[in-house]
Amino acid sequence: MTKILVPVDGSEQSGEALEYALEHFKDADITAINVIDPIEAGYTAQATVPGYSEEWFEQAKDAAEELFDEAQETADEYDHELATTTEVGRPSRAIVDYADENDVNHIVMGSHGRSGVSRILLGSVAESVVRRSPVPVTIVR
Repeated sequence: MTKILVPVDGSEQSGEALEYALEHFKDADITAINVIDPIEAGYTAQATVPGYSEEWFEQAKDAAEELFDEAQETADEYDHELATTTEVGRPSRAIVDYADENDVNHIVMGSHGRSGVSRILLGSVAESVVRRSPVPVTIVR
């Protein structure tokens, strides 16, 4: 069975990537992955408040579940059941590591989830995944 990994982050691009995977890999096992990046918690002034990290992490996990619910609604339109996983770490590394460790055959992802200055400063997750992936990567624009 073909295994497809689709990173989801709530962006329009990740939604389009999921639809692409559902349309083009009808018989595949599709897993939606959301990566919680702990570095994002460190970019706020609140990060120095005791207990903030745990609260932030719980909110990030809840947000991932909401993304998965939305992704499953999309998959329902294609009569497809999604597997889901939440990983913690730097997004590009977590995506590549998950693909490598779980016998994923193909990654389908949006061109980018960020825009403007943050994309320039943080780099392109998609570009990094393409460079490091052990499997083919389809980038959906």
